[in-house]
Amino acid sequence: MAQNKTTLAAEARAKAGKGAARATRRTGQVPAVIYGDGKETVLISVLEKDLVKATSSSVFFTRLCELEVEGKKFTVVPRDVQLDFVTDRPIHADFLRVNDKTAIRVYVPVRVTNQKECPGLAKGGVLNLVRHEIEVSSRASAIPRAFVL
Repeated sequence: MAQNKTTLAAEARAKAGKGAARATRRTGQVPAVIYGDGKETVLISVLEKDLVKATSSSVFFTRLCELEVEGKKFTVVPRDVQLDFVTDRPIHADFLRVNDKTAIRVYVPVRVTNQKECPGLAKGGVLNLVRHEIEVSSRASAIPRAFVL
């Protein structure tokens, strides 16, 4: 299954820690990390506005992303974006480095279509969707966008 990749530009960071992270945030960027696939962890920073735009999509955490850091391209899956509890702005992001053979677990959203054509719902019935997302173990290159009912 072919996927459209979200592309984000990133810059390498030299230092880790609270002070360096705060300095990065003051420049309008979000500190982040790329880890996994048996390779060395890479410290990066992503533009806050680009990350906010990407996370507004409901499929951000189930879609492959391509991060370009100083000419190198990394294929990753977003694992976590931490938000400030007061301002709701992103303060840190984690990206899992993957390849075509990497098996990962993700939560895939469930979408319901044609509700207006359903005779039961038209007569006043109620659709009770118990699970809004389903945990799937899949190759990184074969993650479904959504389960459509």
